[in-house]
Amino acid sequence: MVIREANLDIIATRRSQYPDQGKPEFLLVGRSNVGKSSFINSVLGRKNLAYTSSKPGKTQTLNFYGVNNEFFLIDVPGYGYAATDKKTQAKFGMMIEEYLEKREELKRVFMLVDFRHKPSEDDLLMYNFLKYYNLPVTVIATKADKVSGSKKQKNLQMILEELDLVLGDDLIVFSSTTKLGCKDVLAKIEGLLQ
Repeated sequence: MVIREANLDIIATRRSQYPDQGKPEFLLVGRSNVGKSSFINSVLGRKNLAYTSSKPGKTQTLNFYGVNNEFFLIDVPGYGYAATDKKTQAKFGMMIEEYLEKREELKRVFMLVDFRHKPSEDDLLMYNFLKYYNLPVTVIATKADKVSGSKKQKNLQMILEELDLVLGDDLIVFSSTTKLGCKDVLAKIEGLLQ
């Protein structure tokens, strides 16, 4: 798949603001600072399309990135960021749940986890939440360039055991620095667009 065009088309906080073109959608979820913005920029081959920040918790809306006039990649607020107050976290949770409940355009969820660490309690909750809605998930293990060769297999095993992926879900090892996994993500999207 060649990315010819990618833009932030719609910023939404409720259902009435979602796009209504019926194009396939791919949702990105993950902890704050797991690298969602870097993932978007790498996969779409753009430098600053998604705003990367050293301060986690910047995304506070559902951001619909239109790609090739074919599909949307959707970034949502990160979870597990301690500095976000409970009221705001609850609001984010409701916003994401409202999207997940009835969104027929949603083809797959990309759930980002940090390849360097065991999935957190929040990661496990999110995976189980997605399974409650019977949503197909591809786990993206980010920051793979920061894990040395000898630890790679051990970390991969640790993530797979912790999340206990159901049949049909899969995992892609990813690095926005080296572009490892970018082609796999695009191939996955392309396959689901057929």
